[in-house]
Amino acid sequence: MALTLGKKNPRGSVGLDLDGAFVAAVQAQDGRIARAASMELPSGVITDGEVADVERLTESLKTFFKENDLPTRVRLGVSNQQIVVRHLELPQIEEEAELAAAIRFQAAEAIAMPLDEAVLDYQVVGQATNAEGASRLRVVVVAARQAMIERFVDGVRAAGLKPEGIDLNAFALVRALAKPVSELAPAAEGEFGAPAEQLACVYCHLGGVTNLAVAVGSNCLFTRPLSTDWTDQGDHVAAALAEEIRLSIDFYMAQPDARPVGEVQLSGPGSTHEGLAEQLSGLIHLPVAVADPLGGLDVNGALNGEDPHRHTVAAGLALGASS
Repeated sequence: MALTLGKKNPRGSVGLDLDGAFVAAVQAQDGRIARAASMELPSGVITDGEVADVERLTESLKTFFKENDLPTRVRLGVSNQQIVVRHLELPQIEEEAELAAAIRFQAAEAIAMPLDEAVLDYQVVGQATNAEGASRLRVVVVAARQAMIERFVDGVRAAGLKPEGIDLNAFALVRALAKPVSELAPAAEGEFGAPAEQLACVYCHLGGVTNLAVAVGSNCLFTRPLSTDWTDQGDHVAAALAEEIRLSIDFYMAQPDARPVGEVQLSGPGSTHEGLAEQLSGLIHLPVAVADPLGGLDVNGALNGEDPHRHTVAAGLALGASS
């Protein structure tokens, strides 16, 4: 099973977020949520975003899908330290096979992971012009340890499910929450020296694994997973998280042609921590808000009492399969 980086399945699938503390599933159709459900996961099944107990994961998924009568085609999300994301620039290459070979060659130098032990995928996200005026392709490349991916797939398949794609949770997060350029509020005159549609946004999903993603529009340009459990941070959660956000912004801003960051959007169960958004805003000196957990998708009663903050990533995964 290979990473699929946003490639579409016209038949649609269930977005399956194996958060660690819980499992969440969303089925999306025609821009609305048709079905959503979640269930607590036993402790120790998934640790730091990796499957620690395949058999218990299988049994949990069997119970979950049977009790909620969910379709068996699923799109998985992953996020852990066994995944590397890099951005490359290459000359314009028209032939797909030649492009794939060139990307793999550059990835071997840019990614500190033996590629014969990894699954690799890429997506062209734009074009640039270098100082000599030559057109270049901008490509996002993702490599993940094959053994880690296989444990997810083995657990899911043994539960009778059909994994049809594997995506990064960070990409699903941006897909669910990013606003179209037409809906962005204009920046104040002179603010950051750039118009609003050119500003980047930091998405911070506080779940079993914390995902930090920086995106311009719907293009995820930087992502970094954290294994920190913010529920144990007490009064120090805002200061610790602010430091991680600042560090991620610094990493992102070191990239060529990085856009200034204009805001931070919080999501996930931890985002509802009282006063967290206001504290973060004061610490990092940027607007911070709790995002609409389902990005404005039409719910139409499908949540049925579920906490919507559990379903952001699952919704983004489902959108990647059905749109």
